[in-house]
Amino acid sequence: MLMKGNSAASYGLTNGGTGGVIWVTVGVIVGALCMIASIGEMASMAPTAGGQYHWVSEFAPKSVEKPLSYIVGWLALLGWVTGCPSAAQLTSTLVQGLILLHNENANVATLWQTTLFIMIFLIIAVAFNVFLAGKLPLAEGIFLIVHVFGYFAFLIVLWTMSDHAPASDVFGTFSDGGGWGNTGLSCLVGITTPLWCFLGPDAGAHMSEELKDAGKVLPSAMVWATFFNGLLGLTMIITLCFCIGTGDAIDDVLNSSTGIPIIQVLYNATGSFNGTVVLTTVLIVLSMVGTITVIAATSRQMWAFARDKGLPFSSYIEYVRPGWDIPFNAIIVTLVLSLLISALNFGSDVALNAIISLSNAALIFSYMASIGCIRLKRFRNEPLLPRRWSLGKFGAPVNDAALAFLAVGFVMSFFPISPLPAPADMNWGIAIFGFVIFAAVINYVVSARKHYIAPVALVKEM
Repeated sequence: MLMKGNSAASYGLTNGGTGGVIWVTVGVIVGALCMIASIGEMASMAPTAGGQYHWVSEFAPKSVEKPLSYIVGWLALLGWVTGCPSAAQLTSTLVQGLILLHNENANVATLWQTTLFIMIFLIIAVAFNVFLAGKLPLAEGIFLIVHVFGYFAFLIVLWTMSDHAPASDVFGTFSDGGGWGNTGLSCLVGITTPLWCFLGPDAGAHMSEELKDAGKVLPSAMVWATFFNGLLGLTMIITLCFCIGTGDAIDDVLNSSTGIPIIQVLYNATGSFNGTVVLTTVLIVLSMVGTITVIAATSRQMWAFARDKGLPFSSYIEYVRPGWDIPFNAIIVTLVLSLLISALNFGSDVALNAIISLSNAALIFSYMASIGCIRLKRFRNEPLLPRRWSLGKFGAPVNDAALAFLAVGFVMSFFPISPLPAPADMNWGIAIFGFVIFAAVINYVVSARKHYIAPVALVKEM
């Protein structure tokens, strides 16, 4: 909730303004609920750590089920692996923002310093997953309480201590700060960041083999969590937009020395460095917990794909030591890959940002493929697997709405923040995405088709 308000602000305010970021977020919430309801139904049919690639294997036409599930497995894993340094990068920027608030001339934002911050937070997250894995549910429960109380602390501070812009300006001001020449297109470009806040609902699915009664409990938890998170997150975004102001005030916040809009808004409201530190620390803790959760979900996705021989060195990655309840090898491989991706930032943040931008596109594609397969079965009136959580007669329209929403998000994931960018500002994600697809297809044709075991084949054997 709190992180949603912060992350949606910067990119969305540039492309769309306060009115744009609010109304686009409303649309994203509606689309995300349709997406997650569709995913939840599939999770009820097949609660498995494999997630999307397993569902594609279950529901795709027989002629393409094996190669398509293999490609989706690669892309889903790509989305999660690139999401690990992305989550750590968010934590890093919050810490750096606090330092710069205290001393705007502090030398803490160079490439090598940012990279080391990211690596430190990744190592901490992995250490938690290895040594305190059994405490993860307890920790998430505690931080849920912190999250809720922190949410109301933010609202009270911002509602009572900050200056507020007129409602007509907040809800009715749209801007084309990116210079696209069309306000509507600019708002669509700004969809990327609020959309990022709702990606990763399959995290629960990747943990489903460690849950009790996952086929019934997991879908409901996913949908209700998204509903309440979206509702409260929208409230926070609206609050921020009232407190940021309009016109030059927005530019002042976006271009502040901290580089983080929420930190500057809190400081403007409280006028207190100590108060801003306390509230921002809540965000840092929550962001760190998010990084821990992303590492957990990524390692389970990797372990499941390796179990089906979808990765190089699968026998090593899938191995779980006797007496261990965690996929230790998969966690370590996740850490190594995340550190290697982060190391790109030593030379240039362009390469790192390009790879991180893949997180959106890769995950969206995996959702589109899995939902598209089950929609095709509905279109052909083919029987679906038994499930304890069903969309019933609303299945087809909900799937259609989810696919339309995801198609828009997929296209916009490859847009830069402004047209005609310099090479350093270009979104190179589409080039890397295309390369990964090409590499996966070549690898499948050359070798993986001989070794990869489509999950549906194992289910049929059982």
